[in-house]
Amino acid sequence: MQHPRRNRILYGLLTLVVVVLGVGSRRFFGDVSFIRTYVGDALWALMVFFGIAFFFTRTAVRAVALAAILFSVGIELSQLYHASWIDSLRATRLGGLVLGFGFLWSDILCYGVGIACGVIIDTALTTGRYQARESRLADDRAG
Repeated sequence: MQHPRRNRILYGLLTLVVVVLGVGSRRFFGDVSFIRTYVGDALWALMVFFGIAFFFTRTAVRAVALAAILFSVGIELSQLYHASWIDSLRATRLGGLVLGFGFLWSDILCYGVGIACGVIIDTALTTGRYQARESRLADDRAG
């Protein structure tokens, strides 16, 4: 069964909203340790999920989730590597946001939570659109 096509504009907007929320979670809630420690990582993984869904509009949600978790865990594992060239990238604002700084098992758990939220949102969005499209097609066939 082919997955219903995702709306690129919608998924682009979702990605941007999550980026703003993620940056905001670090900037405006820096004093709230739970939000600073965990929510930003979950939002980062959600952004990765929506970004992959943006590019692969007909890919099944399971495959998008798998790609997102592999990418996220790969970035987390890269934090175990500390050569001067990659640490200099991490020292920049963008490099630090994308690559992170130090490996934490809790980050992987947060990535799972973020991607699970992506799966739920994606399923709700695509299932609703798919059912509406199928209903219109059935009405066209009947009428």
